[in-house]
Amino acid sequence: MRYGRTASGMHFAVKRGGSAVGYCALSIRCGTRDEAGFHSGIAHFTEHTLFKGTAHKSARVINSYLDRLGGELNAYTTKEEIVLHATVLKEDLRKAAGLLLELASCPTFPEREIETERGVVIDEIQSYKDSPSDDVYDRFEEMLFEGHPLERPILGRAESVRRITSAELLRFTAEKFRPEAMAFTVVADVDEALLERRVKHLIDSYFSEISTAAPIAGVRPAGIAVQPRRFDLTRDKRNHEVNAVIGALAPSLYEERERITAVLLGNILAGPASNSILNEILRERNGWVYAVENSYTQYADSGVMAICLGCDKSNLEKCCAAIHKEILKLQTLPLSESRLKAAKKQLLGQLAISSDNGEAQCLAMGKSLLAYGRVSPDSEIREKVDAVTAAMLQEMALRIFRPDTLSRLIFL
Repeated sequence: MRYGRTASGMHFAVKRGGSAVGYCALSIRCGTRDEAGFHSGIAHFTEHTLFKGTAHKSARVINSYLDRLGGELNAYTTKEEIVLHATVLKEDLRKAAGLLLELASCPTFPEREIETERGVVIDEIQSYKDSPSDDVYDRFEEMLFEGHPLERPILGRAESVRRITSAELLRFTAEKFRPEAMAFTVVADVDEALLERRVKHLIDSYFSEISTAAPIAGVRPAGIAVQPRRFDLTRDKRNHEVNAVIGALAPSLYEERERITAVLLGNILAGPASNSILNEILRERNGWVYAVENSYTQYADSGVMAICLGCDKSNLEKCCAAIHKEILKLQTLPLSESRLKAAKKQLLGQLAISSDNGEAQCLAMGKSLLAYGRVSPDSEIREKVDAVTAAMLQEMALRIFRPDTLSRLIFL
């Protein structure tokens, strides 16, 4: 792998991998938390409307540009970033990379196209009412981060999205889409030295005229402190199934030792494998839930660890009691050496399998560059996981699942 910065200030990383397929992504350090001074939801709306025209291509041309090559063009928005990414045959990688950079460097946001896409985004916002498992988690995060920029919902509110104009979108991208706040990543079966030369030249050809007068920031700095808060609320949504989230604040992106411990703890408690503690008890042994999962999201200022489940109303209290019982065990009883060793091997296996996907590698590289200014090799990650002790897991369980800060939100 090779990574660095171009003359325009943009981070880049290239890695040889894959086969006939190549992957590229443009990650922009600009998400929902960065919407101060703009209408709520503008980051997500920008992601949608970037594809509606550039100074050189119409929406129709953009929509078919990679499709006719058999490729894919996609994007997503989080609370801290907007990501554009493409998958194509490796011989078409230059076209895909150029399109991503063009979309970010000279969007036009035509009024007619914006009006069409506005309806699409508002429909997406309304559709969450039909997905209570997604809705309950989003509401949980909003309440947990109340008063903090991370409180803002990614999709925004329908009434706010209706007020976003082309002029506001142009102002937003001019202010936020700076090369020093971007990372371009490529994974393809091409010589890395050659990839590096091509990527650097391509980036600077699109961003050479954009001033980098603002101080170059290699990573997103930790910002406003998040104040712990606790709530236990139930809302009647008249759903057939109960959806519940139980969780609290957790280590941030920049608490390196602590966040690795939290990742392992979450995987042991309610990871995707059927032998995780809560999957084994709630689903496999008792059949109380269809699924239960741990969610650990890391932000610059803080993180969220939450246990999410859906169950019949008659099983809710049994599930909650079992969850608290197992958390207490993790807080008071250290894992045996053999169990800890097995848990580490399982996590490392999961990470290795997921990272074997070229697209997943490409996206992870971009996130790492924006957060840390570098990409950690697999050997470094393995060393950090191996360094976690039973005492560290206990300490983390006590830190996250404190009775005075553990919150719960239930949709009935």
